Amino acid sequence: MYFVFDIDGTISFDGKTISEEIQQAIVLLMEVGHDIVFASARPIRDLLPILPEAFQRCQLIGGNGALMWGHDGVEAIYFEQALREKLCQIVEQYQLSYLADSDWDFAYTGDKAHPIYNRIHHQGAKNVKLNELPQMCKLVLFDVSKEALDELTKLSVTISQYASENIVDISPLGIHKARDLQGDFIAFGNDMNDRTLFEAAQHSVCVGDGEVAKFASRVITKKEVARTIRQFANHRGMDK
Repeated sequence: MYFVFDIDGTISFDGKTISEEIQQAIVLLMEVGHDIVFASARPIRDLLPILPEAFQRCQLIGGNGALMWGHDGVEAIYFEQALREKLCQIVEQYQLSYLADSDWDFAYTGDKAHPIYNRIHHQGAKNVKLNELPQMCKLVLFDVSKEALDELTKLSVTISQYASENIVDISPLGIHKARDLQGDFIAFGNDMNDRTLFEAAQHSVCVGDGEVAKFASRVITKKEVARTIRQFANHRGMDK
């Protein structure tokens, strides 16, 4: 069995750290023979710093499925050029602020006080202009108007909305966290971008009672995360 963990709002609640208690619970899963996957909206660049070194050797899925961390570094799925041009036209037409990611470099014009900016780790990455980004695998837009959103929904892309942060997250069509996961797994998540994980999982745990909770097998509070993980390690998780 393997376990798939979202990061922000699921096992990290400040955007910077994972508590020692939760870390130890995940290590316990590993010690009893389970495989661990971390699947996040974060690009790999921003996923690595929040994970202890032992967890960095696990399978890492970033950019809601557009990025993978492998032996040869970051593997990415990009928007096709014509689609990228249409996205850039909408950004320009509606004067939208954004965070665009390539496999490592990025382009950011949003408010530096926004929580998403605090999760960006430069680590040798450059903040460049949108038209200077070699390729684009993920686009986050801030304060999107209804008119702009209507235009975006006409495109062949995957769109996730995060009302709490007032952002729209755009990935290539068909890209989601569960796309490369095979076999039985147990998923932990908290937001709508975890829906595909919940629907594909043998068992799913939602942290908090957000909109995605209706797709989960079980709903817990953030205070129950470490205990719930330990229950699975002790073969009692699905019975509680």
